[in-house]
Amino acid sequence: MTRMFPAMVAAMTALPAVAENRIDVVRPDAPELAAIGEHVVGVRTLTFTNPDQVDILNTGAEGEVARYDRSLTVEVWYPAADGTTPGGTYDTVLRDGVTQTTLTGRAARDASPAAVDTFPLVIISHGYPGNRFLMAHLGENIASKGYVVAAIDHTDSTYSDQSAFGSTLYNRPWDQRFVVDQMESLDDDLGALVQDGNAAVVGYSMGGYGALIYAGAGVTQESLDFGYSPPQQLLARNLSGSDSHASLSDDRIKAFVAIGPWGNNSGFFSPDTLAAIDSPLMLIAGEIDDVSIYDAMRGIFDDATGTDRHLLTFQSANHNAGAPMPAPAESYAPSPATGEPTFGHYADAVWDNVRMNNITQHFVTAWLDQHLKGIDRAAYFDLVPNAQDGVWDRDDAGNPTEADTYWTGFPNRTAAGLSFETKRAGD
Repeated sequence: MTRMFPAMVAAMTALPAVAENRIDVVRPDAPELAAIGEHVVGVRTLTFTNPDQVDILNTGAEGEVARYDRSLTVEVWYPAADGTTPGGTYDTVLRDGVTQTTLTGRAARDASPAAVDTFPLVIISHGYPGNRFLMAHLGENIASKGYVVAAIDHTDSTYSDQSAFGSTLYNRPWDQRFVVDQMESLDDDLGALVQDGNAAVVGYSMGGYGALIYAGAGVTQESLDFGYSPPQQLLARNLSGSDSHASLSDDRIKAFVAIGPWGNNSGFFSPDTLAAIDSPLMLIAGEIDDVSIYDAMRGIFDDATGTDRHLLTFQSANHNAGAPMPAPAESYAPSPATGEPTFGHYADAVWDNVRMNNITQHFVTAWLDQHLKGIDRAAYFDLVPNAQDGVWDRDDAGNPTEADTYWTGFPNRTAAGLSFETKRAGD
């Protein structure tokens, strides 16, 4: 009993902090650009309806193609008006689709938007399944730095309505573009914040699949006939070289981020289709990803020869590298729906989620600043490939010497377990 007592006290002491499910934690050892920005953040929930869309779920192998009005719920974070009190919560469900959880962040619900400026637009697109809160940590963080961020609930692909995979394969890039259209078309105080024609897309897993298609990499002919593809070869809408895929091209999107992108592992892309990407691309991946498969994601990095691109790798991390929020306290317990904890949907066996989130926030901030705001962030990408090979060497004033090769923005002894590679268009 004596031996157990300290552990019991520690567990009881930690419980309230865990149960609060904070998504806005920045560790003291976080890289520089993970820091919260100067803006208080507001948040609103919007619903956009895309009329007369193909209804994959109600279309059979033969016969008439069903159609419906496709509604998307979107969580929008934005710089709020001066004097806004920060802080708020989000009520949502876990991976099992039934277990309720409340997340705590820094965004103020329905706050008045800032009235002095316009800001670039960033789209966040979750995996299959997921929902608009899975990367809420990134949405809040980026918005605090002067961006309007719209995270999509992709219908048929959320925890609450997960349906046939074919719907996700078909709809994902078009959902992303539709939300860009809708955000630019808002005619209220929130719409007044959005800069026209200056946007980026951040996609995780199937969101990354959609981002790659949106960026120019149409799918292969072979993928149209895969067993989980939509019926009647409807995926031809996303086919490389097709007129329909060409119509997805969008000069408003200045840069893409694909985290753990799915598709190259299953024949949906090829060297030829990936070479058609012509927008700046940053890939983020786990070295032992067994869902999207790390070697397949390296193939995306190697074959996207039409653009400048980067690959950030979390060494020894799996598919959850960098994207999901910290696992909510409720995910530790067995799910009433499945009997198994949903913890593994969020967490990594090696890396701390907050640490990964902070690293993603740092690099995504640099990427967006570089391509959407024209801020010179080149130093944050000009890195020795293996972080652990970097040399920390500072003078008496704390300034880097000529011998210093440590990763820019990382405190001493913190650039570890990571690699960062760059290839230029034509390479």
